[in-house]
Amino acid sequence: MRAGLEPTITLTDEGEWWVARDTETGVTSHGQTRHEAIDNLDEALAGYHGEGDVPTDDELRAAGIDPENNESGSLDDSEMFE
Repeated sequence: MRAGLEPTITLTDEGEWWVARDTETGVTSHGQTRHEAIDNLDEALAGYHGEGDVPTDDELRAAGIDPENNESGSLDDSEMFE
């Protein structure tokens, strides 16, 4: 967080889901209750800020990712985000 800036979270009722968004980072999450949406946003923000564990090869495979071809790189180099 930048100095002098207070974090701001918006919370909106989207029918079946509550949507929580951190306005500074743009990180957004949702849940079926307000509490769940905020808890999920906390978890998403932790990941955004680099917290968490590196996935195991088995976890990558379960997500449909071949661990042998898993590389981190710039989003600018990804065709997915064009």
